[in-house]
Amino acid sequence: MKDKLNNIILVPTDFSEVCNNAMNQAAEAAQFFKYELHLLHVIDKNTNAYLKDENLGIDSLYKRLQKLADDLIAKYGIEVKIKAEDGNIFTTINSVAQHLGAKLIYLGTHGKVGMQKLTGSFALRIITESPAPVIVVQKRKFNKGFQNILLPITSDAGPWEKTLWASFMAKQLNAKVHLMSIPGKTIEKTTNTLTKYFEEHDVDYTSTIVDKSNNFSQQVIDHATSNNYDLIMIMTNPDNSWTKYLLGSYDEEIIFNGSQIPVMCINPRKYNWEKITQY
Repeated sequence: MKDKLNNIILVPTDFSEVCNNAMNQAAEAAQFFKYELHLLHVIDKNTNAYLKDENLGIDSLYKRLQKLADDLIAKYGIEVKIKAEDGNIFTTINSVAQHLGAKLIYLGTHGKVGMQKLTGSFALRIITESPAPVIVVQKRKFNKGFQNILLPITSDAGPWEKTLWASFMAKQLNAKVHLMSIPGKTIEKTTNTLTKYFEEHDVDYTSTIVDKSNNFSQQVIDHATSNNYDLIMIMTNPDNSWTKYLLGSYDEEIIFNGSQIPVMCINPRKYNWEKITQY
């Protein structure tokens, strides 16, 4: 395991449209953050079947990856590296991220298209086991970076991670953070922790309290959609059972929202957070 995280954004790709969208959004972020961008293709059984059907060799994957890298370098002026590795998407993506010490992963999710099938439950497994925050991207394009970040407050879990990541993203991207919460003493205390830090560090923010609802996740999505926010930031819960995820949880509903707003998922893991530079 890396002793510290490095200025690297990792983007897995199966060469589909949604992965290309994730790459371009990640490249824009790398340009803002002055990070390296690493493109990864996992050579799994789906890749091997595709290569066999198309009568292609492994070298064709490297050529495709290099073409993508060259295009991103020309467009964004960033450093891009490529990697193709045998394995499966469930474990290889996160093991590569850990080996690189990547600070962020951009994950494109889609239906059963392309040579791999990175759909809902598959993506959730990658997200909840990730050593770094994951920004989930769907087909919808956002070409101007993240200018308005929605941060729903649902509990006191991981308030410090939320605070520092939201502050970092806002200051690096010159964005505004929009806090959204429901009434309650615990949540109010958490919100106060965030707002105090934002004020001390000159982070532009707003704070909204909404009425309690049986479907807070839909409230979050509706609020983000109606206000044209371009990123939702949530804390995930890696301890949730897979049964809960597969039946549909708060996390899952937001991550795969119908408005296709990108979602930044942060696992509240203190050990990893202590390796992040204190911004």
